Amino acid sequence: MVETNLEAQDDIREVLKYLPHRYPFLLIDRVINYDGEESLEAIKNVTFNEPIFTGHFPQSPIFPGVLILEAMAQACALHAFKSLGGYPSEETLYLLVGIDKARFKQQVIPGDQLKIVVSRTRSKRGISKYDAVGTVDGNTVCTSEVIIAKNEIEL
Repeated sequence: MVETNLEAQDDIREVLKYLPHRYPFLLIDRVINYDGEESLEAIKNVTFNEPIFTGHFPQSPIFPGVLILEAMAQACALHAFKSLGGYPSEETLYLLVGIDKARFKQQVIPGDQLKIVVSRTRSKRGISKYDAVGTVDGNTVCTSEVIIAKNEIEL
């Protein structure tokens, strides 16, 4: 297993160096394991204070499945960036280009800690495919295949 360069007190600061997302759309709070070219494990702490819960649903708050999938895509991009070695430039993005075989097994609610494990299954010409699994307390809440593509942008 490859050592991660994330330290406990700097986790979110390190994540911010890799991902361009910011509040309220940054959905990765911490990386808990990075296995080089193979996989990455991250967590998303779901709290009632998130703006999505004012409308989804106030009487019975449920973290939207589409945001679970977005968190998985962000974990995949984080893995791809870390695999490059060094930090990405401001001109480099990984874009979500596909979600296949998404299945939701149980709801995610405020107070849950969503653990996301992504494993790269294929990579060719800047396009990578991952298997992604989201769990809460060891129970699978979502599985999917996530496809991301590297995109160089002009500033």
